[in-house]
Amino acid sequence: MKFLDQAKIYIKAGNGGSGSASFRREKYIEFGGPDGGDGGDGGSIVLEAERNLNTLIDFRYRQHFKAESGKPGSKKNKTGGSGKNLTLKVPIGTQIYEEDNNTLIYDLTKNNEKFVVATGGKGGLGNTRFKSSTNRSPRKKTAGKMGEEFWIWLQLKVIADVGIIGLPNAGKSSFLSKCTRARPKIANYPFTTINPNLGVLNYNYKEIVLADIPGLIEGSHKGIGLGDKFLRHIERCKTLIHLIDISDKDILNNYLKIRNELSKYDKKILRKKEIIILNKSDLVDLNSVSEKLKEFKKRTKKSYEIISLISNYNFEKVKRMIYKKCI
Repeated sequence: MKFLDQAKIYIKAGNGGSGSASFRREKYIEFGGPDGGDGGDGGSIVLEAERNLNTLIDFRYRQHFKAESGKPGSKKNKTGGSGKNLTLKVPIGTQIYEEDNNTLIYDLTKNNEKFVVATGGKGGLGNTRFKSSTNRSPRKKTAGKMGEEFWIWLQLKVIADVGIIGLPNAGKSSFLSKCTRARPKIANYPFTTINPNLGVLNYNYKEIVLADIPGLIEGSHKGIGLGDKFLRHIERCKTLIHLIDISDKDILNNYLKIRNELSKYDKKILRKKEIIILNKSDLVDLNSVSEKLKEFKKRTKKSYEIISLISNYNFEKVKRMIYKKCI
């Protein structure tokens, strides 16, 4: 199924039904009086978070949604039927924005959470409502109110405990597939991952959701490469795994490049817990890169772990670290 994390849709709540202007017509009742019923209320548009969805692809080929309008009132004081609400299922983590795609309306973060985004119109009043001591035969009635209608944006921010970041081809997708049952596309070329992937790490009876996002490069905030729009999917993460290819010549510069791109997107991301992992240790002699590692630790003032996904070197230790960061 194709991943889609943003969609623009047009929603129209149902209109209220008109009130009725009728009079009693029974035989032998000389002054029957008014008996027009009220119109029914229009249906509303409701968005509901669904845990079994992980993409907004359902809104790619259909952008217009309309709820049922209310039925008009009728004689014998019968109120018209109300229109049915239209419920749209969206993934957990979906945010609702106004047409400007900047003003947040609501954020759906829990399973089965509902939000009425467009309210149906109220039904009109029948002429019975206008009967009084001075007006025994009112012919006045009112039309139903119009339902709300407008364009909205839906933006998906995946709900994950840990986000995996790094340069292209650092081994992020391989790390995800090794930790979880996720099967992202893995290949030996940059930008293999073009959409976020999710997986669940089961460790010590705890489920930890990991999110692998497409690789960042220098200038991503300017739209270079795949850009930085996918960083929205790690905004909710409590912990970040920064994966670095230890076989690269300048691992310090690679680390700083990613940190700079994160700061350009949102400085709040820099305050998240971080696990630095130097991957692909099977490709180098650790003794030969010792000076490079010392310089890295001196400049960043942060600890790191060296692993190899091929040989499983230190892999269990890293899983324990992830677990401790998330408890």
